[in-house]
Amino acid sequence: MQPPHLFPFLPLLLPGMWADPEAEPQVLQYLLTGLFADMASAEVSATAVLGDVPIFALDPANWSIHFHWPWVSQAAAEGDTEKLMSQSQMALRNMVRYVHDKVQQTEMDYPLVVQIRAGCELHPNTSSWGFLRVGEGGKDLVAFEVDEERWEMQQASQLAEQVITDLNSATSVKVLLEYLLSFICQSQIRTLNKYGRATLERQELPVATVFARTPSPHQLLLVCHVTAFYPRPISVAWLRDGHEVPPGPQLNTSPVLPNADLTYQLSSVLAVAPQDGHSYACRVRHRSLGTRSLLVPWENLSTAPTISITIAVLLLGSTASAGGFWWWKRRRGNEATWETREFIS
Repeated sequence: MQPPHLFPFLPLLLPGMWADPEAEPQVLQYLLTGLFADMASAEVSATAVLGDVPIFALDPANWSIHFHWPWVSQAAAEGDTEKLMSQSQMALRNMVRYVHDKVQQTEMDYPLVVQIRAGCELHPNTSSWGFLRVGEGGKDLVAFEVDEERWEMQQASQLAEQVITDLNSATSVKVLLEYLLSFICQSQIRTLNKYGRATLERQELPVATVFARTPSPHQLLLVCHVTAFYPRPISVAWLRDGHEVPPGPQLNTSPVLPNADLTYQLSSVLAVAPQDGHSYACRVRHRSLGTRSLLVPWENLSTAPTISITIAVLLLGSTASAGGFWWWKRRRGNEATWETREFIS
């Protein structure tokens, strides 16, 4: 299980492939990390994200909440936020106490890192799916099945067996989790959409550049670099003579990476043979483009010197021909003048 920082979780929030935006669910996630250095200490940090937009962060020093946007504060004021915050702090204290108790029972060693990923998906057809995953030391430990109100092991271990035995016996906790991850989570997504629509629906057009690299005389790498786009889902493909190049060893596309301005970038590299006689273009599809596609052809500039030389030769030949014709004509004119002089004299 990955540590709950914003960017490592982005591949989980939205798939990398471009799709119809109407079919994409909205995902609200709460990502928590607990670092237990010893029996007397516990440092808990957390953040919440809707899609890839940060919503709030938990201050590990005093467990206070920092909202990332003014509209999040407005959305929080609409619900029973104070009650939820109080319940959340109580849950954090219980979690800290439970972890320390479990370390003593199982004779585990400190330091210990616990990670929790919880939230829900809300689909356009109003259906939803809640989830809660718990990991320890970077590995999945247990998961809560919301619909069945049951904890299940993710990896067989003595610790996982003890944890699901404890948690499955707490019926009231399971009922509360089902309520929070279903009804409350859906309600939070709708409220956040109500106040933060401009931010959540922000779109930035992609900027694509195509260039070539030559690692060897027998190989040419065509690079399509796409940047400055938002949101994250995008599709980048190479076209050879108008037909899409299928996946294969000659095609390598990087993961989608974040930019400093909260947009994204990626690169797609196609290996081809130099002067293979085909035309190539990079095609980009993104939500901000609507039904259109961005098509950037690759211009083979290697033919430019040949063309320039050919033009120069043609110009030189034309100049030489014109000069020869002028010299010939002038000579004929001189001969005619001499003959005329002879005739007159």
